Amino acid sequence: MPDSGLQTFVTYLEVERGFSVHTVRAYLRDVEDFCDYLQRGPAAFDGEGEREPPSLDRLQRATRNDVRAFLGHVQTQGGSPKTSARKLASIRAAYKFYIHVGLFSENPAKSVRSPKLGRDLPDVLSIPEVTALLEAPDTSVALGVRDRAILETLYSSGIRAAELAGLQIRDVDLIGCTIRVLGKRRKERIAQLGTFAVEAIEHYLRARPEFGNTSETTLFLNARGGPLTTRSVQRVIEKYVRQVIPAGRTVTPHTLRHTFATHMLDGGADLRVVQELLGHESLSSTQIYTHVSLERLRQVYQDAHPHA
Repeated sequence: MPDSGLQTFVTYLEVERGFSVHTVRAYLRDVEDFCDYLQRGPAAFDGEGEREPPSLDRLQRATRNDVRAFLGHVQTQGGSPKTSARKLASIRAAYKFYIHVGLFSENPAKSVRSPKLGRDLPDVLSIPEVTALLEAPDTSVALGVRDRAILETLYSSGIRAAELAGLQIRDVDLIGCTIRVLGKRRKERIAQLGTFAVEAIEHYLRARPEFGNTSETTLFLNARGGPLTTRSVQRVIEKYVRQVIPAGRTVTPHTLRHTFATHMLDGGADLRVVQELLGHESLSSTQIYTHVSLERLRQVYQDAHPHA
């Protein structure tokens, strides 16, 4: 449990920023790591001594060089540039909050340059691969019908696993072929459903009473009639990936989101349309998929052109 000073920051992240429990925990851990480093130095990351309670007073007296030294030590201990960049963002956010509420007057992390990050291209499935995955469930049984609907919905709409798990029956408009999605920071958007997904959901809704809990308003249910969790959605994907995708390849619900975006762009969709469908606040988050499409075009050229 954070101390009262850090608890105000946690409350701000939860209430005013609307961050998830997982995100808030990550911010808090990063700030606590920095406080621990300020109070104990390198020993904080070398496993020496006991962790001390975080001190807002020490945080207030930190300098730009303290922040830089902390980030350097994170990488020295094996942390990646991405980890350092995330910790810097968390520290900046904490200082910005404490300045806003009048506890601090300066933000020593503001002028610290974030580490340069390489951008890994997301893995995507080919059309034959995604087709094999979608057709893998046994639709002669209720669980298979549900799983087919889950797979079709993820690929058709590009929504996240957590967004799918949170869908309510009232969120689905099968006539209009849309679903209302509550995304990150509780931002609502409308996602689209293709005809295959609509048919799969209709089939699932007819089989849904077999799960036993007709009063539950969550769309997708587990075998006991309770709401499906994000982890359960991941396990559904893993089950069918083992059946149809070569061993050693990692395919997650987010892979289907990447695949949705890439196939949309390959088919000629406008980048800003894909941004809206994915619920990205920044276009830069969506632009990575243009690189994926260019890589695919380059590979096709290399394979097809006789003088490539």
